[in-house]
Amino acid sequence: MGKTKKRLKAAQEDAQKAVNKTNKKIEELGSHTSVLYDSLCSIQSIFDKIRNFPDEEKLEYEKIKKITLQWKQQVETIEKNHKNAIVKGAGAGIAGASFGVAVVAMGPTAAMGVATTFGVASTGTAISSLSGAAATNAALAWLGGGALAAGGGGMAAGETFLALAGPIGWAIAGVSVLVSGILFWKSKADIDRILNVFILISERDIKSYELAIVELNERISRIKDESQKLIKAVENIKSFGFDYSKMTEEQQYKLGAYVNLMLSSTQLLVNPIIGLQPKYTGEDFDKFLSWSKRKTDIKICHEYKDIIISLSNLLYKISLDDKDKNLLWKSFRKNKKMLEGFHIKKKEFDFDTINAVCEALGYKYSLNCL
Repeated sequence: MGKTKKRLKAAQEDAQKAVNKTNKKIEELGSHTSVLYDSLCSIQSIFDKIRNFPDEEKLEYEKIKKITLQWKQQVETIEKNHKNAIVKGAGAGIAGASFGVAVVAMGPTAAMGVATTFGVASTGTAISSLSGAAATNAALAWLGGGALAAGGGGMAAGETFLALAGPIGWAIAGVSVLVSGILFWKSKADIDRILNVFILISERDIKSYELAIVELNERISRIKDESQKLIKAVENIKSFGFDYSKMTEEQQYKLGAYVNLMLSSTQLLVNPIIGLQPKYTGEDFDKFLSWSKRKTDIKICHEYKDIIISLSNLLYKISLDDKDKNLLWKSFRKNKKMLEGFHIKKKEFDFDTINAVCEALGYKYSLNCL
């Protein structure tokens, strides 16, 4: 094995270790989130008993209660989908086998960690590289070991590669899949050049995971603090009685403060961990489409939207010169698995697509500098 291949292997092993550490931290987050959810349910049940509560504050409280319920429904959906995916994957004989990863059942606490990590929109949909059910599958599969996101669990090929759009998937299997098509090249210099690009990708993702762990630790610390405050609030409210009109002004003021506490606590349930969000999103792509100075043909943008978004995540903050871009294009065109994942034929994947990715990223970088 050449030096560059050894470096890539080492970088990928380090990336997988970072993924594993992050997964453990997500599971730890889930255990604390479970306590927070129980505390929220307790204070909500107390508020339900209070009579003559002002309409304005009651409306705010009901909104918070609805968000909490949607989050719990999303947790149950993640757990259910994960179990179904394992059954399908086992039936196909591919659950984890291809990558030597054991895919384990996800319990309620782990599902809570995933739901909190990837966030919950107002619709109750998990936010990840994708939207809707595919996003949920990508997120929960990642915590399950990565094998499902990398191609098992009955996921469609297109969903498989789209699930690799963010830091979720590339470090797990995406780089391995992409590298597989170039190791038969005759030019060692070209192979080394491409492998160095993938080393940079792995190193970038390791940094993302390390930052995400810091963010996860901060979230856990805040959740522990908020849970304790909620528990104390429940005890205080019980001493107020359950008729708002008969409470003292100070007690009424405290109730309003507790509504704000519930709101901040609920945000800790539903706000995603920023470090594990895709670096290039559909929103970024829409901004690129509306850019008046865009050179990429609009037809290419619409026809290859999924590819452009996915590869923009892969190559985010990776410096490429013309030689690198040309070699990447050639390696992608030779990668049958990747092309099948995007439902595209070899002859359809031309160099304009790579140019579109680079231009899309360049535009995002320019916006970040403003």
